[in-house]
Amino acid sequence: MKRKVNPISKFFAKLLGNEKYQSFTIPVFAIVLSLIVGAIVIAILGKNPISAYVNLLQGSGIWLKPKYAGGKSMLTDLFSFLNYWTPMIFASLAVAVALKAGLFNIGVSGQMLAAGFISSVLVGYSGLSSVIAKPLVIVIAIIVGGIVGAFIGWLKYRFNINEVVSSIMTNYIIQYVVAFLINTKYIDPVSRQSKNISDASRLTLMNTQIAGYKFDIPLGIILAIITAFVIKFILNRTTFGYEIKAIGNNRKAAAYAGINVGKNMIIAMLISGALAGLAGATYYMGYFSSIQPKVLSATGFDAIAVSLLGNSNPVGILFSSFLISVIGKGRTYMSSSAGLDAEIASVITGLILLFSACSAYIQYKVKTTKEQIKEIEKEKNAEVKK
Repeated sequence: MKRKVNPISKFFAKLLGNEKYQSFTIPVFAIVLSLIVGAIVIAILGKNPISAYVNLLQGSGIWLKPKYAGGKSMLTDLFSFLNYWTPMIFASLAVAVALKAGLFNIGVSGQMLAAGFISSVLVGYSGLSSVIAKPLVIVIAIIVGGIVGAFIGWLKYRFNINEVVSSIMTNYIIQYVVAFLINTKYIDPVSRQSKNISDASRLTLMNTQIAGYKFDIPLGIILAIITAFVIKFILNRTTFGYEIKAIGNNRKAAAYAGINVGKNMIIAMLISGALAGLAGATYYMGYFSSIQPKVLSATGFDAIAVSLLGNSNPVGILFSSFLISVIGKGRTYMSSSAGLDAEIASVITGLILLFSACSAYIQYKVKTTKEQIKEIEKEKNAEVKK
């Protein structure tokens, strides 16, 4: 009995079979599948999926809206999106660096909050000029985030405390200590959040008038993109990058090869924490100008999914964080324009992550299908020779 390969499986094996590009083609394929399923969900709800997806783009300033309020345009919406996107890049890079070392930094949100709060207290409430304040915010955020991250790495190395447990506990400690300090010393009686920081210390130039339009100009976006390529260089072109990847692949083998596992784990978590600190600075002192007590930013948790979607590759993270940020930023406009609940955006994000989690299975199926095709071709050639 002759074996046959399903035509659909054969098509996808050819489409995704090139192993050189699978790190790119399979995630893209997973995203396309998730968007198709998301479209089906939206259609079941009685709405137009194409219009809903266009609304997401419009809400992020990537597509033109039918009309704009005074002082607003597609370009001002785009700058607002860039402001929203910036912390996600830093937070996702923070997760990626830890993952490369075989560590799971689930404490990014806590590190963001610690960096944002300390920066607010030391610089945000001071009378320093913008020339001094803005660089100082970045330096303090890097130091604070780095200390918290290194502490988690040290606990892992010194006492073998699981970094997931220690980072979750650190999140709680930071969350409630900061909430106590805000409520007792820095509370705004009207908003019930921390007092607004000074414009001089803020990393976003808010309501900047240009040609009659009001722009929110994020100063951290260029730094975020540069940082992604610097991290890529460190991971791929330096001894340290090689060592932490070796540790991430097999800790015992790395130690046997003479790599200082403990030191590199701590340094990896220090860098991860420093990146989380930058995320906190651009979030609490950029996109926002105050801190809500007892609330951890969802950005730090979304960054885990974004990093996995980007395969922990810094350049891949730029694209995956862009996609997730478009959905997050455009959800409000989609809700008002398409008449859909804003939670549908979370459903779409969840579908993307669900299908992305199946990337290894997709790769396995493609590989087995290719092997089956080769075996069938061998059998055909053998019969022809007979």
